[in-house]
Amino acid sequence: MKSILITGASSGIGAATARAFIDAGWRVGLLARRAERLETLTDGIENAVPLVADVTNAEAMQEAFVSFTRPTGRLDVLFNNAGLFGPSGPIDEVPVDAFDEVMNVNIRGMFIAARLAFAQMRKQTPQGGRIINNGSLSAHNPRPGSVCYTTSKHAITGLTRTLSLDGRSYDIACGQIDIGNARTELVEDLNKRAQAANPDQPLMPMMNVEDAARSVLHMAQMPASANVQFMTVMATKMPYIGRG
Repeated sequence: MKSILITGASSGIGAATARAFIDAGWRVGLLARRAERLETLTDGIENAVPLVADVTNAEAMQEAFVSFTRPTGRLDVLFNNAGLFGPSGPIDEVPVDAFDEVMNVNIRGMFIAARLAFAQMRKQTPQGGRIINNGSLSAHNPRPGSVCYTTSKHAITGLTRTLSLDGRSYDIACGQIDIGNARTELVEDLNKRAQAANPDQPLMPMMNVEDAARSVLHMAQMPASANVQFMTVMATKMPYIGRG
């Protein structure tokens, strides 16, 4: 049975992806801060393992990875998914503390998870595995007023490229999925903010979160000899090309 550890697994894309992998017969580690939510998602499911940790806490993350990998001695895939959007607005209206919070979760948290996964995949036998980073369309084209989120997601593209390069010697593949407007709590919140700022603005087109989850599953199921380096999956009618 192959294994995957998913960060930010208590809701949204993370929870939907966990369900997709559980249904596909994988051993799935669901990592998030909300213990009660994780227990609800994993209750009675033999191949689902709840892992309570804050992605910014290196010690807690180490314990979670050890707990998940100890029974089998390996990790096949990490879906590096946890993140937050942060405040909207022009840069001079964004508090420095809020910027720091987004960087802490979206960059430091992903770095910690990738570091632990890379170490496990490098030492296990057979060596190798796959890391899938959740980027964003904002890693390419920003939304207006998204300086915190967009900055962090551009950094994740750099992380993806570096891990892909450094992992070659150890059969560790790394790819990035850039998702646009899956129907999640985060996107619903963005819609509410946009409507509050401009009641005449139409709601953003959205797609089912399960479509994003199936895309992650596709990336994870590629043979070791192949890698989806970057995938963009989005609501068909959302303004990605030329948005602004």
